[in-house]
Amino acid sequence: MKNNHIEIVPAIDLIGGHCVRLTQGAYDSVKVYGADPLDTAKKFEDAGVKDLHLVDLDGAKNSFPMNQKVLESIASKTGLNVEFGGGIKNEEALKSVRDAGATNAICGSVAVSNPSSFIKWLDEFGSDFIVLGADAKNGLIATHGWLEDSSVKIDELIQKFTPDLKKVICTDISKDGMLKGVDESLYVNLKKTFPDILFTVSGGISGMKDIEKLDALGLRRVIVGKAYYEGFITLKMIEKWSLNE
Repeated sequence: MKNNHIEIVPAIDLIGGHCVRLTQGAYDSVKVYGADPLDTAKKFEDAGVKDLHLVDLDGAKNSFPMNQKVLESIASKTGLNVEFGGGIKNEEALKSVRDAGATNAICGSVAVSNPSSFIKWLDEFGSDFIVLGADAKNGLIATHGWLEDSSVKIDELIQKFTPDLKKVICTDISKDGMLKGVDESLYVNLKKTFPDILFTVSGGISGMKDIEKLDALGLRRVIVGKAYYEGFITLKMIEKWSLNE
């Protein structure tokens, strides 16, 4: 990056092959945005975006990826690096996502329920491919598409997989989809505790001011979802930021 700016990573959440957004992870809060996922991805690419965050909400609910065709379409018809999450609970699912063209596989629930499998995946598939999806509410990890709470603290979960783990996407569920800003202290503390891990901020972004604040704090990646779909962050804003990276 030219000026070492934080990287904006746009999100596409999928239900039934359509772009949607949830509020605080609640499936009964779904809002369909109607845009074709491939067309949306191409617009992001044209704006200078390099990475795309693609979440299979059907897969998260059904414990196996359900939207691989969308992944395959975006991966083959754009030059975007696609990080894909949702329903990756076993090696068959992991391979299906890899074979469909994912640059990264985001795994969360399995890291909580079966940490030995997650460690095995880090070893076999590599820490450049496997990303820990640490989705938390009040400091505790939630799993299975955020439908189930656990008693595992976020820092305790991450600690289990160091030093092999290199990438973590941390979603603050209480902030997600609320457009009310980010709990910066959560990410600053994680970055300080685990300096060798690349953390991606997710949840609560309301506009470019939030991104500028995170950038000033030294965070390096941020996911933007609802703020874009509701018009608080535009493609022009993303393009301007990307050009300065």
